[in-house]
Amino acid sequence: MAPDPFTGLTEFLAVADVSSFTAAAASLGVTPTAVSQAIRALEKRLGVPLFVRTTRRVALTEAGAALFQRVRPAAADIADAFDMLGGFRDRPLGHLRLTVPRMAVPVIVTPLLPRFRQAYPDISVEVSVDDAAIDITEHGFDAGIRIGEAIEKDMIAMRLTSDITWTVVGSPGYFARHGRPATPEDLTRHQAIRYRYPASGVIYRWEFERAGRDFSVDAPGGLMVNDFLLLLELAEAGLGLAYLPDISVGEAVAAGRLECVLQAFLPTSPGLFAYFPARSQAQPKLRAFLDMASTLLRRKG
Repeated sequence: MAPDPFTGLTEFLAVADVSSFTAAAASLGVTPTAVSQAIRALEKRLGVPLFVRTTRRVALTEAGAALFQRVRPAAADIADAFDMLGGFRDRPLGHLRLTVPRMAVPVIVTPLLPRFRQAYPDISVEVSVDDAAIDITEHGFDAGIRIGEAIEKDMIAMRLTSDITWTVVGSPGYFARHGRPATPEDLTRHQAIRYRYPASGVIYRWEFERAGRDFSVDAPGGLMVNDFLLLLELAEAGLGLAYLPDISVGEAVAAGRLECVLQAFLPTSPGLFAYFPARSQAQPKLRAFLDMASTLLRRKG
């Protein structure tokens, strides 16, 4: 293995700054012998003497002066870089990258970001909306938001919402024309707006429960989308039934634009969670986001 080119440079710079092995050792918190040995090893590796030593003084050789002239500014830049990193440790700043599913946008992202940007102007935020499962480490995200059951076990997870109840919804106009399904099996005689996962291409089968047993229905339909928001809008337009989480349809149901059916058969899933690698939770920028999200959503709850 090649020797570390930086070995001995700290001692070299300390001696060159004060022209004394003893004073340099004191500034570094080591013995003069340790400093002398480090300088000798550096000179041996470089093949040139760096200091002229007498009983009265220590001076740089021509080669030592040339090295000092080049290395001292670089050392100052490195020290400044370490000082800059202290800012990342001591206060929230930097660039925060998040991956979120479409359903989290109106519930979490839209209400949170204006407050977050106002409170932390030194943090820029990038939000990638994606319903697919994402390896946040591989893709360079600081954190993600997903339904709890979709989060890898090696991630730290923090709950953001209560559990999600899935719901089948349709517009009043749709029900006036086609009637209401009384059981999940009745869906085979209705028009569904179907959802295709963007990454895998799999068409989602609607999931139900009866007498403690889980089952699914492949509801037929002539419309297929890969976006939750479009799914909601098409259902409101009366083009078919949609299978959506309650957090996505609550406003439309309250306003009378959509109505729920089959509630007795619908399952519950863990709510939305923020997730991130264990090593990331110490980042002030992420900690600030999680703390604000927790506070905001607790007030909403």
